[in-house]
Amino acid sequence: MLGRVLVLSASAGAGHLRAADAVEKAIRLRGAATDVQHLDVLRYTNQVFRHLYSKAYIDLVNKAPEVLGWLYDHFDVPGRNEKVRLAFDRLNTVPFINFLNKFQPDVAICTHFLPFEIISWLKSEKKVNILNAVVVTDLDVHAMWLCRYFEQYFVALEETKFHLLALGVPESKVTVSGIPIDPVFAEAKDSRAMRRKHGLDEDRFTILVSAGGFGVGPVEHIIEALSGLTRPAQVVVVCGRNEELRARLTGVVPRFTRTSGVEFQPLGFTTEMDELMAASDLFVGKPGGLTTSEALAKGMPMVVINPIPGQEERNSDHLLEEGIAIRCNNLPALAYKIDRLIDEAGKLHLMRSNALALGKPQAAFTILDRLDTLRTRPEAEPVATPNARKKTSRRLAY
Repeated sequence: MLGRVLVLSASAGAGHLRAADAVEKAIRLRGAATDVQHLDVLRYTNQVFRHLYSKAYIDLVNKAPEVLGWLYDHFDVPGRNEKVRLAFDRLNTVPFINFLNKFQPDVAICTHFLPFEIISWLKSEKKVNILNAVVVTDLDVHAMWLCRYFEQYFVALEETKFHLLALGVPESKVTVSGIPIDPVFAEAKDSRAMRRKHGLDEDRFTILVSAGGFGVGPVEHIIEALSGLTRPAQVVVVCGRNEELRARLTGVVPRFTRTSGVEFQPLGFTTEMDELMAASDLFVGKPGGLTTSEALAKGMPMVVINPIPGQEERNSDHLLEEGIAIRCNNLPALAYKIDRLIDEAGKLHLMRSNALALGKPQAAFTILDRLDTLRTRPEAEPVATPNARKKTSRRLAY
């Protein structure tokens, strides 16, 4: 039993929240805690700080992704601006710290580096006695996730674990769990049955497009590019909560269907993404950490389109290396690339096998198992050594 648990996220992109939701759901399904709350830490900060973390991030993604990529690389150095960042974050998270003191959790599971950093600092000052764990929500680990006072990292890949070990994190403090996703993705579902349920042709090659990460204009270009497919196919386009996008696509797809023979089905927000993935042969979209993990759990080959510089680009690199994805940087070539995949059944099968091998649909429960072990057999309290503060070294000591 984990006692009182806080699952801590931040609404800076949907992935952190979805990972936290998955962990909370797993805790409730298993009855693993006496009390559990999922808290968006940014709700316990001031408005300016909240804007900086959430809206400013989204603005950079949509309007200046190259700036976001530069910032990602610039700050991916262990210890860079650590003291300044901590001082700034401490100043703006006083309401969150007050909440911690009031709730008195036994365990904190962080799916964003902000609460992880704050609890690490509180532990260093002996102000809290909380088992501090962090779930890295991308395939790679960025320096912003590095802290000194913690009990466990949960990461997606063996390579990510090796990276942390190279930085001086003890092996006992890193678990390759995978990124937590809704436990429903672990349920086996028949592809043809799911196609029938969602009004799809059982025998057509089915492509699932996750359109939420694109604007209205880019998605129209993707649909136009897919209309150039010469093989029989049907395309499900999930627009998420972007109702403007769904309405726009509903108006334009009949024209593309008439001219190409490719069937398009635009959808809005859905809670049945696992079923749509089970129904589909190929995923097209951006390689966000959570979406990627869901696709891997369902064994989906992927076509990565224009990943955001920084974390998505690194996620893309891993998927390409593992033989799970192909990348399309030029939309006019998209139909050509997918036609080739449809013709190469052996390659698609291998990509599917590679995805299943890397997928970890039980990640949330793996996290709970490890935390339960740490609660029953706690390790020694971490101590930051003087070597950890040397700015000239990229190796940290924990």
